[in-house]
Amino acid sequence: MGSRKLFYGLGIVVAALVIWIMVDSLSQPGVNELKGEYTEVAFYRNENNTGPIVRIYAVHSPDSLWEEMEKYGNYMPHTKYGNTKVYFFSQLEKTPKNLRPDPPYFDTEAVSFCSAMYEKNAMGQVSFVKYPFK
Repeated sequence: MGSRKLFYGLGIVVAALVIWIMVDSLSQPGVNELKGEYTEVAFYRNENNTGPIVRIYAVHSPDSLWEEMEKYGNYMPHTKYGNTKVYFFSQLEKTPKNLRPDPPYFDTEAVSFCSAMYEKNAMGQVSFVKYPFK
C-alpha cells in the first residue's frame, strides 16, 4: 500500500512539473506585447551557413519609442558569431522593400527616413543608435 502512495505522489509531482514547464514556455513575452506599431517590411539573410550569419531587417515604426525599439531588436533572432541589424523607418512608403548585403543595405533615398538602428554583433554586444545617418 505504501509503494502505491509513493507511485501516485511521484506521478503528481512529475505532472505538476510538466504543466509548469509548458505554461512557462508558452507564456514568454514577444513582439506583440510591445507598445507601438511595428511592421517588418524587408528582410535579408546571407546564404553562408559556414561563416558568420548576417541578418538585416527594415521595420516601419511610426512612433519614436526608443526603449520599445530596442526591445524589438532584442526579440529578433541572433546567431552566435553572427550579426543582426534592424533599421527602423518612420514612413511606411519610404521603408525599403529590398535589402542587399553591402552597406548601407538599402537605397540612399531611404536614409533620411531611418529613425533608429539596432545592432547585435558577433560577440553579443548590443548598440542602439538614434538617427544613425545624421
